Amino acid sequence: MRFVVAALAAVLGATSALAADLPAPVYTKAPAYVDPGYNWTGFYVGGNIGYSWGRSSDTSSLSNGVGTVLFTSAGSSNLDGVVGGGQIGYNWQMQNWVWGLEADIQGTDEKGSRGFTCGVSVCTPPLGGFLALVLPGPAVPVTLNQKIDWFGTVRGRVGVLATPRVLLYVTGGLAYGEVASNGTIGAALTPFSATDTKAGYTVGVGIEGAIGGNWTAKLEYLYVDLGRVSGTSATTIPALGGGTLSSNASSRISDNVLRVGLNYKFSGPVIAKY
Repeated sequence: MRFVVAALAAVLGATSALAADLPAPVYTKAPAYVDPGYNWTGFYVGGNIGYSWGRSSDTSSLSNGVGTVLFTSAGSSNLDGVVGGGQIGYNWQMQNWVWGLEADIQGTDEKGSRGFTCGVSVCTPPLGGFLALVLPGPAVPVTLNQKIDWFGTVRGRVGVLATPRVLLYVTGGLAYGEVASNGTIGAALTPFSATDTKAGYTVGVGIEGAIGGNWTAKLEYLYVDLGRVSGTSATTIPALGGGTLSSNASSRISDNVLRVGLNYKFSGPVIAKY
């Protein structure tokens, strides 16, 4: 019996010594999950559609054949309509900031008109002598119609990420477009027309979000100022007391654009951040 106890003690002592020589176990913490977020860097193309509330602030004058201004009218008209087009751009993401360049081209249905009248014997002289009392020169009605045929912008964008997938941004840069003006002078409806392509500026704000894969959707507001457009037309009024009249119109064209858009980005949609 003493032999058995001594043998067991020897085995236990050897086991303890062996265990002491083994390295202590190392426990590692599982890596924490990190939301990969969204990588905004890269080229993109897309389309948009919206509505515009434009305005033409116009000053028109009528002059006689020797250039004397006979009548001036100032007023404004709304140039409202649907807009739609496409855009292309590039973004650079630096931490929570996104910098970008974007160009777009828009077709529009924005149009409006206004009318005014040059009073009796003002733009057309009466007949001479006694007849001037009973046959004064007639009033001359004028209509002016205007339409923004198309416009485009080239803009910078600066934004901050509200979340990895939602971008709030401001934008601004060059705007350019074509404005067509036409109308009539006098009871005989003598037509006139002019087309101007002008350059101005645009500023705006927007929100854009990643909606899945490489697709993003945006809501954007732009203020567009195309500066002044003008046109001159000469016509003969074939009415009682008629003569040659020149029409000169100078209009300042501005626009308020609200649109939604969809973009496809060509680089990978997500990156891992560890």
